[in-house]
Amino acid sequence: MRQTILILAANPKGTKPLRLGEEVREIDAGLQRAKQRDQFVLEQKWAVQPRDIQRAILDINPSIVHFSGHGTGNEGLVFEDETGSAKLVDSEALAKLFDLFADQIECIVLNGCYSQVQAEAISQHINYVIGMSKAIGDRAAIEFAVGFYDALGAGQSVEFAHKLGCATIRLAGIPEQLTPVLKKKPNINVAGATKRVGEQLLNPKEIAKDKFSVQISGGTVQGFTQQNTGTITQNFS
Repeated sequence: MRQTILILAANPKGTKPLRLGEEVREIDAGLQRAKQRDQFVLEQKWAVQPRDIQRAILDINPSIVHFSGHGTGNEGLVFEDETGSAKLVDSEALAKLFDLFADQIECIVLNGCYSQVQAEAISQHINYVIGMSKAIGDRAAIEFAVGFYDALGAGQSVEFAHKLGCATIRLAGIPEQLTPVLKKKPNINVAGATKRVGEQLLNPKEIAKDKFSVQISGGTVQGFTQQNTGTITQNFS
């Protein structure tokens, strides 16, 4: 299934100029050469205002959202207002927004300084969220993005992609490899698994609607519903 990556970029007037164009160009170039390049679509939104976030998600239906810009820690991420000046959006507002799209968004990358605060809040709803534990330089931010999306384009997991992104920073000779931090949604191992039970492919998002719980033991999936106490067992190893 094809995955859409939505880039949200903002570099308002009066803030430090960032090399956002280069970052997006490098991401696109990496995906274009990836062995699974047909599995990804890259969409870009620039000079993003707060209301543009939900509009872009509604229009594009991304599975990955990538913010590129400034972060200020507890005060929030920096977007733009109607005049192009800085407009802060705090952690609670972002978390509540992304909670509404938790069924479709698998991963969020906050490639801005001090964005770990927002990552922690959003990760209560989204499976994987990457934020920065402190200020990150332009070069390090770009190198992380290159490694991260190179890994995804090769079919690797988000966790592996995060590790490769950090390793790519260090390979470039930049001592900022510990800055990108991966946060995971609580109970992600159950929520993120998709297993085949009998002849039907059961996605946990559909399972949740039917109050279906999954227990994994060794090479067996067992499931039961509140309406039916019987047990369905299917070997998948």
